[in-house]
Amino acid sequence: MRRHLVTALLVLAVLALFAVPLLTGGDREYAGTDSQATALIEESRPDYQPWFDSVFSPGSSEVESGLFALQAGVGGVVLGYVLGRLRGRRLAERAAIPPLEP
Repeated sequence: MRRHLVTALLVLAVLALFAVPLLTGGDREYAGTDSQATALIEESRPDYQPWFDSVFSPGSSEVESGLFALQAGVGGVVLGYVLGRLRGRRLAERAAIPPLEP
C-alpha cells in the first residue's frame, strides 16, 4: 500500500513540474536560460566580447531541437543502462549462495 502511495505522489510531483510553469507563465514566450543569460549580459555590458565562437551552429531551430532531443535520448539510454546494471548486480548478490565453510 505504501509503495503505491509513493508512486502516486511521485507521478503527481512530475505532473506539477510541468503544469505549474505552463499555468503561471501567462502569454510570455518561452526562452531557454542560455538566451536569457545572453540578453542580460548584452543589456548590462554592451561592450562585452565573448571568449570564443560556437564550433557548430545549427541551420534552423528544428535542427537544434532535434539535436537536443537526440542528446536527451542518448543520455536516457545511458542512464537506463547504468541503473539496470546496478540493479542486476544487486539482485545477483542477493541470489548468490554463500560458499560452504569447512
